Amino acid sequence: MKLLLIRHGDPDYEKENLTEVGKREAALLAERIAPMDITEYFVSPLGRAQATAAPTLEQAGRIAQVCEWLQEFSPRIHRPDSERPRISWDWLPQDWLQDPRFLLPEAWKENEIFREGGVGEEYDRVCAAFDALLAAHGYVRDGLLYRAERPNTETLAFFCHFGVSCVLMSHLMNSSPMPLWHGLCMAPSSVTVIYSEERRPGIASFRASQVGDVSHLYAAGEEPSFAARFCEVYGNGDRID
Repeated sequence: MKLLLIRHGDPDYEKENLTEVGKREAALLAERIAPMDITEYFVSPLGRAQATAAPTLEQAGRIAQVCEWLQEFSPRIHRPDSERPRISWDWLPQDWLQDPRFLLPEAWKENEIFREGGVGEEYDRVCAAFDALLAAHGYVRDGLLYRAERPNTETLAFFCHFGVSCVLMSHLMNSSPMPLWHGLCMAPSSVTVIYSEERRPGIASFRASQVGDVSHLYAAGEEPSFAARFCEVYGNGDRID
């Protein structure tokens, strides 16, 4: 089985849609994804993800199943440096790295601020929905691995968001999501490719072969948009928060 986690194009968050750059990215993405042999498409209910999926679905003559749990992972918390509610995983590195639990599977949920915001419960809910979908396609969660009850080479495409993509990856890899949220960059319209591996009959795990790939943009001479990143050098005019 192959899973494609596809981030939405350059977002216009106020309009819950895409910028003009994002629309170009979505069109170039469609040239890449629509010709592929996709078994089934899934999409977040949020407008920026749906607008990204639309050119691919139109070109492929397909429809996507809308999954509520694919929307951006966004429980709100009061992080240490801010009084206003923030998206749960958007911390300053100098703060979250003070708690070693954030680096550990399961223990990351025990951070007091995360407990107060119900972050672990929402993570478990999203992962349960994801596992139900995988089970319907032949891979059943069994402890930290998957039983390949119906091994296959299907390809499932998910049009969604950076935060929830890291949730799904951390679940497949049995890790805390915090190092993924803070250590990976998935540019708008990027594609992350994850394969199942069945090294012994009936026992499957998952491995990423590409993370945040934007080769469809480079091939067309389109520079990836900056929306995935913070400033490279403080004070150079790029985003700091």
